[in-house]
Amino acid sequence: MACFIVPGTEAIVVTAAVAVLKAKENKAVKLSTGNNSESKLSSVTQKLTWLAGLLWGGVILLAFEHLWHGEVVPFPPFLTAMTDPAETAEMLHEMMTVGVTMAVLVTALWAIGVAVAHIITSRSTNETAEENA
Repeated sequence: MACFIVPGTEAIVVTAAVAVLKAKENKAVKLSTGNNSESKLSSVTQKLTWLAGLLWGGVILLAFEHLWHGEVVPFPPFLTAMTDPAETAEMLHEMMTVGVTMAVLVTALWAIGVAVAHIITSRSTNETAEENA
């Protein structure tokens, strides 16, 4: 019913963190170089951007699916489960179980992807260093 709200909240927080980090990086580059040149994103910012993309993609797909099935409507209260207290309790339970599980799973898969990317880049860096030695 509303399981997409939990990963959506995480997506908002991650997107805000990326915006803050980008602003700090741009400010640091501007202070160090004295111009407005766009800085290359740091590794952390880039990886958080990947997480935000994964979360937003899932949220958009889930929101569309709930809209398709009539669980989300374009008028207040927006979530059909909020019209009945029993359904609201069921919705909150779904958010706490399914929504939290989805958010944790996406974040865990992102962390595995980041670890694999780090291993691959470290391996290629080590091979390049050995070839140059």
